[in-house]
Amino acid sequence: MYKVFIVDDEPFIIEGLYDIVDWAGMGMEIVGRAENGQEALEALTSLRADILITDISMPLMNGLDLIRAVRKLQPGMKVIILSGYDEFGYLKEGMTLGIENYLLKPINLEEFKATLSNTVEKLHMSRVEDELNAQSISILRDNIMHRWLREQIGANEFRERSELLGIQLDKPLLLAALLRPGKAAVGGEFLKAVSDALGDSRSAILFQDMEGDTVLLHGLSEYQRGKEEVDRCHERLAMQLPSFHPLRFSLGSVVETEGGAALSYTQAKKAQEYFMLFPERTVICYEEIEHRSEAGGREVTLNWEQMQKLILAKDKEGLLQRIDERFEQLRHMEGVTPEILQDFSMEWMIRFKMQVKEIRHSEEPEIYQEGFRRLRETTSIHEWIHILKEAAALTIDLLIRDVKSPVVQQVLNFIHESYAEDISLKTLGAQFNIHPVYLGQLFSKEVGDTFTEYINRYRIEKAKEQLRGTSSKVHEIARNVGYWETGYFYKQFKKYVGISPTEYKGLV
Repeated sequence: MYKVFIVDDEPFIIEGLYDIVDWAGMGMEIVGRAENGQEALEALTSLRADILITDISMPLMNGLDLIRAVRKLQPGMKVIILSGYDEFGYLKEGMTLGIENYLLKPINLEEFKATLSNTVEKLHMSRVEDELNAQSISILRDNIMHRWLREQIGANEFRERSELLGIQLDKPLLLAALLRPGKAAVGGEFLKAVSDALGDSRSAILFQDMEGDTVLLHGLSEYQRGKEEVDRCHERLAMQLPSFHPLRFSLGSVVETEGGAALSYTQAKKAQEYFMLFPERTVICYEEIEHRSEAGGREVTLNWEQMQKLILAKDKEGLLQRIDERFEQLRHMEGVTPEILQDFSMEWMIRFKMQVKEIRHSEEPEIYQEGFRRLRETTSIHEWIHILKEAAALTIDLLIRDVKSPVVQQVLNFIHESYAEDISLKTLGAQFNIHPVYLGQLFSKEVGDTFTEYINRYRIEKAKEQLRGTSSKVHEIARNVGYWETGYFYKQFKKYVGISPTEYKGLV
């Protein structure tokens, strides 16, 4: 709603204006009234208005003097004159003062409404333009701050740009802090909330970097007192922004403003990563984690053997408990950084995948591939643990489901190792001292596929690997995987893949 203030020394005119216009319907509200210019000026000293509707001839202060005085208080205010005097001199002076219209009493209602409508449209366009300008300046400001803290521009260029953009860094010392809300904020909601909470404070520069982090650069006059002021500032922010709890602050060290700002910012970024290890914390200072980063995890080992024993024993509960214990040990261990812990998580996932392949002689890529993706994307130690425990439980479940009779397992092992040879139920029955018909029935029951279907599918998968990874000719690959008739190989390949080997090779 745009705010309207009315001035006229005839009360019935003011009352009439209240009644003849649907102010709310036109996007306006009357916020004040006065019967002379002096009374109006006193009110407008503390009351903001967007539109002033005023008479010219009034006691104590006339309308033209009021307009001149109000222009100094609120330069953007729009003015409409209502006058009983059809004098060119008044009109001319009003025009020089930038009025929207000069309307004669008695008022032509249609002309008055049209003037109000045009004035509202101008105010709206002006407000949109102001918002766009402010947004552009904010983007420029954020960009120049980010480039300076990433050492992408020199001190002289930054000094020139900062003067133009109103960035003041006049204290000898500086401390960079990153703020992150406990819950996801929409758009610039969090940045605006922090800005409002800081108010007119000039002790810190607030901006958003290219990674979307909210950054506070605190200017300090001296080391100890300055750090105490920073702590108090952060405590106030935490109290004033309860809807974003828990607020997390990561702090760089105190540095000299000239030449040290980039270092403090980089340290704050590094400290922020450690919330992955210590999610219960709300403040992490770089000085606290510096020694861990320097230690570099030189003595940290995977201890896979213990987990492998639990997997082979199919002890799901023990394996999940071991993951919890190992993570708790690692996050408090000297030299363990978030990067090291993420690397460990990825390696555990690889080991789970390899263990299944080693025992079952088959891979489950879709199960573990999703786990790899989630491990790369998450920023929470609790989520890492959850993902690994899911993969561990699936690994045990796969192995439990895979329990087969010894003879079927022997047949599977033989197929996986000797698929290029001439293999049949007859030769396998003779090798393992079991009737071929019974072996075929047992195989189909436990594997879920007939012997012929299984070996053909396995050979075609191996052929696909060679088509992707070698330059061998199709007939050579056919022999490599156990097909001596190239035509039969083509037929089987198309059956399981949907296209010919030649077409497949052209796609990969």
